[in-house]
Amino acid sequence: MISKKTIKKVVLAYSGGLDTSAIIPWIKENYCSDVIAFVADIGQSQNDLHNIKEKALQSGASECIISDLKEEFVENYIYPILKTGALYEGSYLLGTAIARPIIAKAQVELALKLNADGLCHGATGKGNDQVRFETTYVALAPNLKVIAPWREWNLRSREELLLYLKERNIKTTATIEKIYSRDENAWHISTEGGILEDPWNRCQEDCWVWTVNPKNAPDISDIVSLKVKRGCIVAVNNVYLTPFQCLNKLNKIGSKHGIGRIDIIENRLIGMKSRGCYETPGGTIMFNALRAIEQLVLDKDSFKWRQILGLEMSYIIYNGNWFSPVRKSLQASATELSLEVNGEVVLELYKGTVTPIQKYSPNSLYSKEFATFGLDNVYHQSDAHGFIKLFSLPSRIRAMNSNMN
Repeated sequence: MISKKTIKKVVLAYSGGLDTSAIIPWIKENYCSDVIAFVADIGQSQNDLHNIKEKALQSGASECIISDLKEEFVENYIYPILKTGALYEGSYLLGTAIARPIIAKAQVELALKLNADGLCHGATGKGNDQVRFETTYVALAPNLKVIAPWREWNLRSREELLLYLKERNIKTTATIEKIYSRDENAWHISTEGGILEDPWNRCQEDCWVWTVNPKNAPDISDIVSLKVKRGCIVAVNNVYLTPFQCLNKLNKIGSKHGIGRIDIIENRLIGMKSRGCYETPGGTIMFNALRAIEQLVLDKDSFKWRQILGLEMSYIIYNGNWFSPVRKSLQASATELSLEVNGEVVLELYKGTVTPIQKYSPNSLYSKEFATFGLDNVYHQSDAHGFIKLFSLPSRIRAMNSNMN
């Protein structure tokens, strides 16, 4: 534990939940009396933000500062990774992981502005978030001291946290009966814990928050048109919107059709496996739209490289290395590839599925004249003979050598 005398002011990444509510008085008892509660508005439910300042002050915070980061979050964090096609372990759109760098960055900036000398987060010692927060802290402000209560205090359960607050007459809306642990932002909502801790248990309907059960989704599909400019969604159904507005609109449309549900076991950075149910309706629609345009405009080698970028970027983001040279390098490459990812795609949404049914790009490499099975005047099929001979030359030589031996 850091010596109490070395800390004068702490900026806490505050959510208003049970953990961070207990952290405020704990910091005051173990470090210093000046605790600033920092709240990042990145599109979480307004219920989470309701009276959050009052909660923080009642818990003992000197001040509670809320920053509206919704537009910045979507434009400068989500859209860039969408260009890379990043999917962690083949299915996870990184909704929790991508939120941590923008929260930590804004937290650091506030700490420097207020001349604070300490940073604090409520991530547990079992998860990925502790790494994501602290990697950002170190990258942006290595001189600030970091307090991680879950790695220091002797509180080990929800019951103990509630008792701790009760003994100090600090009110909380949390209860022992809370079943799941959830994380929500504009991009997704995750659900962990409870019955999900046994992978043999089927997830129940109360595991899902945003999306309807695909079985109960409308029997009539929705047709959605998206305009794409340089790898970014800029319009929904011919209405031009900001990045956050595009995502918000698609979340609403996608949720109605049960789009974007996944139930996965993932490999955490620290070594253990965990199970999570993730809902990313708007993101799933956007992801499919961009891949549809890429099919038109990226040549074979470029598409392969984009797939590699997506794989590498998924680990960079999941592991919390947003503010690293390698992330910037991968991002620069993806940005270059996306310069010609322009056009329009029409998608059909139906009972949990997203199907691109029409796609157009002014930069399309698809040529009906070359691809047709009908009569054409541009492609000479006899040319393929020489190509095949050269392409298969290593196999020919290997077979010849085998026969000689």
